[in-house]
Amino acid sequence: MQFVEAYATEDAVRQTARLLADEIGTPAIGADVGAVLRLLAAVREARAVVEIGTGTGASGLWLLHGMRPDGVLTTIDLESEHQRLARRLFAEAGYAPSRTRMITGRAQDVLPRLADGAYDMVFLDAEPTETVTGVGAAERLLRPGGILAVHGVLVGGRVDDPTARDPDTVALRELLRAVRDSDVWVPALLPLGAGLLTAVRREDR
Repeated sequence: MQFVEAYATEDAVRQTARLLADEIGTPAIGADVGAVLRLLAAVREARAVVEIGTGTGASGLWLLHGMRPDGVLTTIDLESEHQRLARRLFAEAGYAPSRTRMITGRAQDVLPRLADGAYDMVFLDAEPTETVTGVGAAERLLRPGGILAVHGVLVGGRVDDPTARDPDTVALRELLRAVRDSDVWVPALLPLGAGLLTAVRREDR
């Protein structure tokens, strides 16, 4: 497993983003999850991506690397200071300001303002409440064939413990079940990072 985790390497800017996240106490994805996000964005040839949970830009850097050269990452976070750090690191990585659209606010307030069927990928790395909100919105936001990716769904291993009944664990457990059983999604749950749920939005029927 260590070899798998080490297979994807971070450049200096990605490593700085992750270390800064540790310093300010906000979770950041590792290179293994980042490499999968980059792969998914590249496979989709993503031109428009929504991210909930900017953090210090660690996941955004991986997404931007996989997206088309003209792609735009719309990234949402409640903390403007986090986005300030991310903006600096995006610039250090060579991405023009036009490649990102940063929106400060809560997902439940911002997502209703985004256009239906206008996005190729939605990535969620947020609190469980915002994650549930984001998955609900992703069905509307994604084009058919669009990709949903959700990090943190295993809740430290509690999600498969039937005795764990705290609200966050219950919410994510129900979310995983709903995506799995939905006719809208073609899902897979990957044991990377804190648990990565991936799904493709089916064509409308």
